[in-house]
Amino acid sequence: MKYMLLIHAGATDADGGAEGCDVQDWMAYDKAVRDAGIHVSGESLADLVTATTVRVGPAGDRIVTDGPFAETREVLGGFLVIDVPDLDAALDWAARCPGARGGGAVVVRPVAEFGA
Repeated sequence: MKYMLLIHAGATDADGGAEGCDVQDWMAYDKAVRDAGIHVSGESLADLVTATTVRVGPAGDRIVTDGPFAETREVLGGFLVIDVPDLDAALDWAARCPGARGGGAVVVRPVAEFGA
């Protein structure tokens, strides 16, 4: 079953990296996911200042704003889609993710499979 791991960074260090882990941690985690044969897709997202939000008003008008700029220190930093046997396995991989450290969190959601 496919699960999406939404990686929310918590506090960041002076270099903008996730607190409690470094590039080598991410590289090791990526290698472990690929070596286990469960990697489907995944990407790291660009800095939040590059984001744009689009909303459609009641009259169908498009409203475009810079951001999102929510009152939170937590930002969506990337995602990973894995194919594992069950939720317990997905939770195990989420707990191993460096993004779950230092105030970060990994949200685990099953991928809907329509027509299956």
